[in-house]
Amino acid sequence: MLKLVSMHIYGFGQLENLKIDQFADFQVFYGQNEAGKSTIMAFIHAILFGFPTKQQSELRYEPKHSTKYGGNLRVFHEELGYATIERVKGKAAGDVKVVLDNGKVGNEELLKELIANFDKGIFQSIYSFNLNGLQNIHQMKGEALGKFLFSAGTLGTEQLARTENYLQKELDARFKPGGKKPMLNEKLQELAKINSELKNVASKNMEYETLVKQKASIQQQMDETNKLVSEIQNKVEKLNEWNRIESIVKEEKWIKTELSMQGEIQFPTRGIERLEKLNGQILPIQAEINSLSERIDMVKNELKSCVPDHALLENEGELLTLLDQVPLYNQLKLETERLEAKQTEFDEKLKVLKDKLHVSIDEQDLLEINTNIYMRDQVEALSRLAKRLSDQNQDLEVQYETEKAALEKMELEVQKAQKSCLPEQDRLLLEKQVKEGDLKNLQAELKAIEDKIDFLRLTSEREKATKVKTEKQKRFQFFFFECIFAVMICYGLLTKQWILALVGVISFVFFAVLIFKSFKMPLEIVVDKTMHDLLDKEKELKERLQDVSFTNITKLEEQLKLDRKCRDHLNLLFIKLEQQQAQFEKVIAKYEEWEHAYAENKKQLNVISKELKIPENIASSYLLEAFRWIEESKTILREKEQLLSRLEKLNQQKATIANKMRNYEELYLPQKGLDLHNTAYLLRNRLKEAQENLILSREKEKLMQGLEAEIKHRANELDLLQAEYQKLIQEAGTDTEHQFYELGEKAYKTEELKEKLTALQKQLHYTILTEEEREVLLNVYKTDELISECNQESQKLRAKLKNLQEEQASIKHELQLLEEGGTYSDILHHFKQKKYELEEAAKEWTVYALAQKILKSTIDKYKNDYLPRMLKKAEDYFFFLTNGHYQRIHLHPIGIGFLVERDDHTLFEANELSQATTEQLYVSVRLALVTTLYDQYPFPIMIDDSFVNFDAGRTEKVINLLQQIKQNQILFFTCHSHLLPLFQKESILSLEKGTVQIIS
Repeated sequence: MLKLVSMHIYGFGQLENLKIDQFADFQVFYGQNEAGKSTIMAFIHAILFGFPTKQQSELRYEPKHSTKYGGNLRVFHEELGYATIERVKGKAAGDVKVVLDNGKVGNEELLKELIANFDKGIFQSIYSFNLNGLQNIHQMKGEALGKFLFSAGTLGTEQLARTENYLQKELDARFKPGGKKPMLNEKLQELAKINSELKNVASKNMEYETLVKQKASIQQQMDETNKLVSEIQNKVEKLNEWNRIESIVKEEKWIKTELSMQGEIQFPTRGIERLEKLNGQILPIQAEINSLSERIDMVKNELKSCVPDHALLENEGELLTLLDQVPLYNQLKLETERLEAKQTEFDEKLKVLKDKLHVSIDEQDLLEINTNIYMRDQVEALSRLAKRLSDQNQDLEVQYETEKAALEKMELEVQKAQKSCLPEQDRLLLEKQVKEGDLKNLQAELKAIEDKIDFLRLTSEREKATKVKTEKQKRFQFFFFECIFAVMICYGLLTKQWILALVGVISFVFFAVLIFKSFKMPLEIVVDKTMHDLLDKEKELKERLQDVSFTNITKLEEQLKLDRKCRDHLNLLFIKLEQQQAQFEKVIAKYEEWEHAYAENKKQLNVISKELKIPENIASSYLLEAFRWIEESKTILREKEQLLSRLEKLNQQKATIANKMRNYEELYLPQKGLDLHNTAYLLRNRLKEAQENLILSREKEKLMQGLEAEIKHRANELDLLQAEYQKLIQEAGTDTEHQFYELGEKAYKTEELKEKLTALQKQLHYTILTEEEREVLLNVYKTDELISECNQESQKLRAKLKNLQEEQASIKHELQLLEEGGTYSDILHHFKQKKYELEEAAKEWTVYALAQKILKSTIDKYKNDYLPRMLKKAEDYFFFLTNGHYQRIHLHPIGIGFLVERDDHTLFEANELSQATTEQLYVSVRLALVTTLYDQYPFPIMIDDSFVNFDAGRTEKVINLLQQIKQNQILFFTCHSHLLPLFQKESILSLEKGTVQIIS
């Protein structure tokens, strides 16, 4: 991981001497336009990768008003630790220096190790975001947009899509199957046409080939003749050259003979010159040694006049530390006053909170109140329960009034229905009359009774099934509660809590009786009674149908029919009345449960109020608020304790500084009883005077040491020169200086002969004659005659050459006539030329085709091996940014690009999305590229106002997404103040024309 720690800009663009001491993991740079945001981003790139050269199109940001250009970055590397990278003006990209905290120093090689050999282009395409990438999306349409997003997911930029389009364009410009305009298509058509013409004239080529062979034979003879002429001409040139250098060669030979006669003379190189130079150096050094001795005596006298106060200087470090603490003393004094004011403020707040709680409690008791997280959960739970019980009470009162009104209404309806029915004796009399007088009515009545019996049987079966299920539930409840009461009885007996055991026995018996009574349902009793009456009635009617004479009594039947309807309605009302009574009883039971819960809640509130030491009325109405007031009071008390501790430490520091200052006043100042600032001023002056004397004495001592070293050095030089003088005399093999000069003259003459020989050899160096050839020619005396013979032979060969040329011209003429003015050769030449051009064009096409194939192979490997992991992360980011509206990102099955799947499983190509959604997709792909494929290189991500086209919701989502990326440091540059609330204040740096400050 590479993380930026701090930055110092010496001079870069408009920024000069700008320091940023600490970078956050998510660092925000805020400033208006031209405040320097883009300049800081370019500075980071320049330090890591070098300044742009003057030939590049990028801005160099050279300062206009400063000579300093560059700066340094302090970074942290996961493996190499902390490092400082400094780059200043120098060669094209600047001179860089890298210093690790372990002491290792390096340059570009060490920097490349820090940045993992990334170059600037790849780094910017992967880790740098700006508005240009999003603007490129707005300008694209169709398939180009899909290719751009795919390329962004591969390299971070559109370079991949641009390269593919360029290769395809170049291939189409050169060749298309079935095309006519591409270059290769045109050349193939031209070559086919020329080949057809060449075949037409090929039949006339037999005689032509014979003449061509004759022409080749004559050309061979001409070449051999030209070779002989050239050799003769070369021989003539060498003879002429010998005539020119003959005197030089002879003089060279004479000098060599002279040098061999003189023999070898041993004399130092430039011996006379060196001897004279040594004599000229020895005399000045002797004079300088005398002068240095006089200066040493003078410095010793000056050193006695300046003696420093060593006692004071021994305490210099401690005294300077004490003097530097004088401003600290003033700060401590101000800090003490501020803390005392803060203490008063805390006391006022505590008084207000105690008034709100309406309790009188000391601070120690307040701190002992339990306000841990478990107590907070209890308070919040009780407050929520009290609120829920209050709401439930209101609901139960409404239900009670509603069910009660419905029950009273049902009872009135039952009474009204009873009045409208016939009395029992009148109804029986009418039934008897009708039964005795009408067979048809009896049969109809029998049929109705049978239908009722069937209906009641069906109803009874359903009720029994329901009863069985209900009884199972009640039995389970019975056994569950009976077990609880039994355990209560046993526990009471074992622990001798007789009241608890008695309550358990009573509850056990009461609950058993209650459950037993509930096993027999009132509705079942009514059904059984009705069934029994109907069966009796059926039996009676069957008996009457066998022996009674019938009469037609229509009026009586109508009365009975009306009475039956009334009684059926009455029975239905009885059933509804029973159901309404059951519903009313349920409301009553719920109300009893509410009262039990309310009592339990009130009990717990009383316990909590005692633990929190607050009145019960406050606990029942404002428990949560009281708990928060207590928490706030405890927080204030703890802060107050810390404040008092800090006050005590400040007073101790002030006293320490004042006491030390008085001690030094007693030791080194004649004035006593001065205030702290005057004492400090006088002590500083006294120390400065002692330091000046110390520096002056050290300078004198150093000067004297230098003079002594210099005189010693000069004496050594004199000894060396005198030794060299004697060595030079001995090298020449002489005893005196006069003999040395005589031998030197002889050596000088020998040297002149050697130099002359060297000059002659330089003249012979460029001759065409070798040394062996020169030795041979020294014995030749008639060179002019040899030159004349060679010229005659050359003239004969030239005459022969002329005859061959005339014969060659005749054959060329016949070939020209045979070729019909050159048609065959022109066509053949034209054919070969076009064929060559076709081959060259085909080579170019092959290069582009091979590049396209390699690019496609690379893309396929990337799609299969690396892209799925990147797409999975991009899907997660895209899902988050779109609030789950888009769920998946698929590779396009044909070509390069992506398909996006919406939450309704509809697939969209990139160009079918809205502008803002496309930008979200681009951001998701770029961030996924950084966090997956390049996760082993977690470099800082730099973003320069890339989300200005997003609305407030989308902007907040993308900021939240960036804040979730922890493995990379993020540098966010913006000029929009409405984005600042989305970040932590301590991570925001405000830029204002070359200055930086933290927004608070």
